[in-house]
Amino acid sequence: MEWLDQLQDKVVGLDTAPLIYFVEENFTYLRIVEAFFLAFERGHFQIITSTVTLLEVLVQPLRTGNLSLASQYRDILLNQNRLSVVSVSPEIAELSAQLRADYALRTPDSIQLATAINEGAASFLTNARRLAAIPHLEILVLDQLLYY
Repeated sequence: MEWLDQLQDKVVGLDTAPLIYFVEENFTYLRIVEAFFLAFERGHFQIITSTVTLLEVLVQPLRTGNLSLASQYRDILLNQNRLSVVSVSPEIAELSAQLRADYALRTPDSIQLATAINEGAASFLTNARRLAAIPHLEILVLDQLLYY
């Protein structure tokens, strides 16, 4: 997959949906997210995500009492080399506010993007088409990558 080659030796911001699709084996996106995480495991790039991702992936498993799935998410996010979960700092909060003001983003999206930008990401993997207009990063939308 050519789009993965472009990520070589870069920092990639990760939104919540691609991780959920990978862990929960979403049929539509599994081929793409498996390739992404395999390239990551091989050391081709680093991943940055916000603590918002941890919050979002844990809601459903905790709601349904699926402690095994919650543990799997924690392990992926908190125990991987080259994958950093970044807390919201004052700098990220300010950048997030500016992104919300400029692009009318929802708070979780603006925090995710601000985290990626602040941490030096070149790209951001998501499935939120509404984020494609953000000029600060190359936005990689899974729905568009299906046909790549």
